[in-house]
Amino acid sequence: MESIQHILETVSKSSVAARALTLEQKKNILTRLAVLLTENTETIIRENKKDLDKMEDSNPKKDRLLLNAERIKGLADSLHDVMKLDDPAGKVLIDNNTPNGLHIQKITVPIGVVGVIYEARPNVTIDVAALCLYAGNAVVLRGGSDAEYTNEILVSIIHQALRENKVPEAVVALLPVDRKFVKELLEAVKYVDIIIPRGSQQLIDFVRANSKVPTIETGAGVCHTYVEKSADLDMAAKVVVNAKTHRPSVCNALDTIIVDKAVATAFLPKITKGFSAFEVEVFADETAFPILEKAGYPYLKKAVEENFGIEYLSQKCSVKCVDDTDEALEHIRRYSSRHSEAIVSSDAQVCERFLNEVDAAAVYTNASTRFTDGGCFGLGAEIGISTQKLHARGPFALEKLTTEKWIVRGSGQIR
Repeated sequence: MESIQHILETVSKSSVAARALTLEQKKNILTRLAVLLTENTETIIRENKKDLDKMEDSNPKKDRLLLNAERIKGLADSLHDVMKLDDPAGKVLIDNNTPNGLHIQKITVPIGVVGVIYEARPNVTIDVAALCLYAGNAVVLRGGSDAEYTNEILVSIIHQALRENKVPEAVVALLPVDRKFVKELLEAVKYVDIIIPRGSQQLIDFVRANSKVPTIETGAGVCHTYVEKSADLDMAAKVVVNAKTHRPSVCNALDTIIVDKAVATAFLPKITKGFSAFEVEVFADETAFPILEKAGYPYLKKAVEENFGIEYLSQKCSVKCVDDTDEALEHIRRYSSRHSEAIVSSDAQVCERFLNEVDAAAVYTNASTRFTDGGCFGLGAEIGISTQKLHARGPFALEKLTTEKWIVRGSGQIR
C-alpha cells in the first residue's frame, strides 16, 4: 500500500452515516459489541499473546498491552457505562428569536472524523471507538506496532457489531502500522477534523510539530504527591503507596513524592513496607536518602537532577524534601506536566491554597492521583487525559467529542 487516501476518503464519507445514528442505534451497537467482546475472550487473549511475546518483560508498556479475561470484561462493562450517558449531540445551547423574526439556535453536533494515534494500549481501541460512535463521529485509529494483532482482532469485532446493525464498517477504520502513513494522516485536512495523540511525550511532540490537522493533546503524566507537615502520616503513606504501586504504567501514577522536612524522618519509613512489596526503586535527595537508608530500604539510590520531572511508568519514583509549602509549589511548577497533582494535609487553608495555585488538569487533597480517569469521574470511558487548556482539559470523554453549530430559520429576512 502506497497511500491511505482511499481509507480516509471512505471514512470521511461514512461520517454522514455516523452522524445520522439515532440514540437507539448507538446503544444497539455498543450492546452487541459488549456481548461480542465477552464471547471472543479466548480469541482476543490468543491474539494479544502474539503481541506480548514480541515485547521484553522489562518494557513498562507490557502491562498496558496485556488483555486478560478480567480486563476484557472491564472493556465490555465500560460500554454499558457509556450507554448510561446522555447523547452529547443535538443539545440546544442557545434558543433565541430576534426582533426581525429569525429563529436562532446553537446546538451541539459531532466533530465529524476523529483521528487517534496511540501506542501499546489496546483498551484505547474499544474506548475510542465507543465514545466516537456514541457522539456520532467516525474514527480513524492508528495503533502502534506493539499491539498490531490485538488491535486487528478488536476492530474486526467492532466491524461485526456494525455490520449486524446495518452500519457501514468504515465509520471505524484501523490504519496500517507502517510509520510512513502517519504523516499522511497528520496532513489529511480534507478528510480528518481532529487528531488526538495518546501516548509518550515523544509521540505527542511529534504530532504537535507535524500535524496540519488541529490536535488535542492527551499529555504525559508527571505526577507529584506533597506530604505537608500537618498530614496524617499513616493516611499519607497509604495514599502514596497506592498512587505509585497500584498500576505504575499509567499516566496518573505517582512519579515524585514531595515531603516537608519537618515530617520526613517520621513519614518516609512508613512507605518502606508497601514499596518493598513491589520493589519500588527510589531515587532520594540528600535529605531523604539517609532516612530511607537508616530504615533499611533495599531499593534505594541517590537522586540526581534527571530523576525529577520524569514520567517513570514503572515501579520507580523520586523523593524531594522541602522546607515549606512555598518550596513544594515551586518544585511542582517547575517539573509538573500539568496532569494530576496531590497534597496530603490536615490544614484546610494549605489545602485550598494548593487547589487554587497548582496549575494542573486534576488537583487533589488527601486522595490518590490514580482517580484521574473518565470512569472514576463519572464520564464513562475516556479518550485520554488532556493537559492542554483549549476545548478539553482533564479526562477527555464523551461530551468533548462534539462541537457547535448555529441553526438559523427565517421567513425571507434580508439585511
